[in-house]
Amino acid sequence: MSSKTPIRWGIVGCGAVTEVKSGPVYQQVSGFELGAVMRRNELLAKDYARRHSVEKYYSNAEELIADPSIDAIYVATPPDAHKLYGLMSARAGKPCCIEKPLASNFEDARKIVDSFARAAIPLFVAYYRRSLPRFTEIKKCLEQREIGEVRHVQWQLNRPPSANDLAREKHWRTNAEIAPGGYFDDLACHGLDLFAFLLGNFHRVSGHSTNQQNLYCAKDAVVGSWVHDNGVTGSGSWNFASATRKDEVLISGSDGEIRFSIFEEQPVIVRNAFGERSTNIANPTNIQMHHVQNMVEHLVNGVTHPSTGSTALHTRSVMQSILNLPA
Repeated sequence: MSSKTPIRWGIVGCGAVTEVKSGPVYQQVSGFELGAVMRRNELLAKDYARRHSVEKYYSNAEELIADPSIDAIYVATPPDAHKLYGLMSARAGKPCCIEKPLASNFEDARKIVDSFARAAIPLFVAYYRRSLPRFTEIKKCLEQREIGEVRHVQWQLNRPPSANDLAREKHWRTNAEIAPGGYFDDLACHGLDLFAFLLGNFHRVSGHSTNQQNLYCAKDAVVGSWVHDNGVTGSGSWNFASATRKDEVLISGSDGEIRFSIFEEQPVIVRNAFGERSTNIANPTNIQMHHVQNMVEHLVNGVTHPSTGSTALHTRSVMQSILNLPA
């Protein structure tokens, strides 16, 4: 626990994800302040600081991390830079939240987790669905056995190629050196991490992946199957070369089922012997609000956060196995 409040955060990589999803929350929750931001383009860093009323801005991450007025670091860069800035934060002795996935590969993710463990410093990862009310409600349904014993989980995520994909424009999500699984690395990790939260850790995992469109070097079609430690089976299909969008999860139990979406704000539907219940639980405008609030609880009040380096390392391992990459 920290006896110092407010805890002053610095953001490394104040790009699009920090504009609404996460950045403002560090100024809104009680116990935190946003004291500095960094972007390699100094003009963009200055503009972000001005628009969000942040005191300091940097174009050099090392300078921000070394700033004695900054107590904790939020790394919001693409995943190929997570290891560099994560290890830098650990050496500086500062708690850190890293965007998902934790790293581009399992080995780099393990090194990040080990560095924080050796320094006995908290490490969080932005798998914020573990903290969102719509998913904590699903977890409560499962714990209360509303569908009996859980038997199987299946997830289908389909998306058509974007205009940028069709134009063969390069970005990290389709660069195999940064994201070997392409959009799978960026999107599927959210659901896989959530399944570990809802159903327990994965025990055995396998999968296949291919490139069906040849629009970019990363994979665009992935399938996987697994068994959780408790015997629940699972399967998933993630296709980014389809004609239409689809995002549907079905958790089947001995006495019913739960249907929901990972990314869309669709109703959570519970069916059992008592009938069907449809519940709408809206996400907050700043979607990482509950995730960041739970970091306050961890750092100030000692309440363990649901998304830590160790849980994110497990998710990275699952992704590696589905993609048939070495772990």
